Amino acid sequence: MRILGISPAHDSSVCVINDGKIELFFKEERFTQIKKDNLPFLSIIKVYENLKGKVDRCVIGSPSPTDPYFHSLEIFVQKLFKCPVDRFCYHHHLQHAALAFENSNFDESLIFVIDRNGSDIGNGLRESETVIVAKKKPYSLVEIYKNFWVSNSGEGLDSCVNELLIQLNNDNKDCTFVCKSSFNTTKVYETATSLISEHPLNNGKTMGLSSYGNSREKFPNLFRKSLFSGESQEYLIPNDSYFSHRKRDYAEVEVSVFVDLDDERTEDLKETNYELYADYAYHVQTQTQKEVLNFIKAFVEKTKIKNVVITGGYGMNIVANSFYVKEMADVNFFFEPMSDDTGNSIGVCLLLYKQITNDFNNYKMKNTFIHGIKYSLDSIDGKKCSTSEIVELLKNQKSVAVFNELSESGQRALGNRSILFDARNKDAKKIVNEIKKREWYRPFAAIVLEEDANIYFDMLGLKKSEYMSNSFYVREKYKDKLPGIVHVDGSCRVQTIDKTSNLYELLIKFKEKTGIGLLLNTSFNLSGYPLVETPEQAIKTLQESNLDHIWFPEIKKVL
Repeated sequence: MRILGISPAHDSSVCVINDGKIELFFKEERFTQIKKDNLPFLSIIKVYENLKGKVDRCVIGSPSPTDPYFHSLEIFVQKLFKCPVDRFCYHHHLQHAALAFENSNFDESLIFVIDRNGSDIGNGLRESETVIVAKKKPYSLVEIYKNFWVSNSGEGLDSCVNELLIQLNNDNKDCTFVCKSSFNTTKVYETATSLISEHPLNNGKTMGLSSYGNSREKFPNLFRKSLFSGESQEYLIPNDSYFSHRKRDYAEVEVSVFVDLDDERTEDLKETNYELYADYAYHVQTQTQKEVLNFIKAFVEKTKIKNVVITGGYGMNIVANSFYVKEMADVNFFFEPMSDDTGNSIGVCLLLYKQITNDFNNYKMKNTFIHGIKYSLDSIDGKKCSTSEIVELLKNQKSVAVFNELSESGQRALGNRSILFDARNKDAKKIVNEIKKREWYRPFAAIVLEEDANIYFDMLGLKKSEYMSNSFYVREKYKDKLPGIVHVDGSCRVQTIDKTSNLYELLIKFKEKTGIGLLLNTSFNLSGYPLVETPEQAIKTLQESNLDHIWFPEIKKVL
């Protein structure tokens, strides 16, 4: 059975699953080059062209049944494919969970979905955080705790909201439903992002800035601790008195702000004025990750399940992810690499496929290199170049972008659409930031041989980090030797690779020449744009930046 899954809204994508396996995956932004593009019409057309319209079923997984584009998408799909179209409007968190559990390969686990805006279930209630007990045999995803946020709630929840909560708790005795705030964990984090006038979906910038910050006593506790008591515990409840929703020119949605600092908001963050913003980012980072840690601990203790899966938008917070690993050494963690909404077209496909077929076999993704199609490189008029010659370019401090086969499906560049540079160069950050035209305070990642990772980094007992889901501290011995990948706090985002990677030979040869089996790795794109998808986009990026070279490993050529 061939099922087309569509995830509209931000980070929109489409996926085709054929008898359980991913056949096609497209993310709209890669074709339009508009970050977070939310209407995947181009992607749907590309599915039609590649499959000649042969689809048995379609499912649209929108967070809200009232989305204005929902009906247009439905009509569009029905005209193209002439197949039944299902709607999954109330299962946004289950879509996150379905993909993450499949990829974790656990037989049983706890899944924590920590999100900004989940499904709208009515009366203004939106999913915030959900805890799910997942089992492979028999296959089940059972929600046991769900926290909502709602507009104009807080202490005085209106009668409609209360009635709906009572109904939910009466109808589902397996799950506890809670709503005590107009905000949630991710929205609390967002208040640091809005303080520097960034879109709420750009919380990754706040994560990088937080490492420049220090603790300030004047910042209050942003969560209400009084609710952590008694038999009926309620978790992750922000203190509404500190926050407000505001309309901003840089975002099409209302953003969350910390009211005490709203007058200090800046659109021009510089190395001369960053301290206040970095300190608040640090406060938000440390407070939210501690609250989430307590949340995880509580349910691990309650269920005695030691396999934990993290997904949802907050799951992209690699600093928090490493904090959990450090603090809960006896727990096995899996961090879904497509934990933002990018992966929800796959998740909704899996849900419908398993529901229809009762095929509960595991279809774990081998890697994230599933995006798009293989493009013809016949027109690339480059110079023939061996891996050893690419090593020489990197040794000579040249920047080399990699364009290889299918691109990464998630946010992290993992070697098929990456820019590589010598991390030993003391000016590496400045050079690569100028190429990418991005903010001065953001960190760079390292791509490292799996067998060498523990030499350079304190890996917290982990043997690998293949999806760049964690941040680790650089060992003291190498901080001065690898300035290009050491963040201001001494940490680094790490991607480990093994012999299956197309860059394994490159790193082996680089190590032979330099003694270091590691390179700086960043995404092949310029600031404000998504990953390049096509050869034409790659060449355009080369022409419009200070990038030195593009390497095409498939045809052994370099531009």
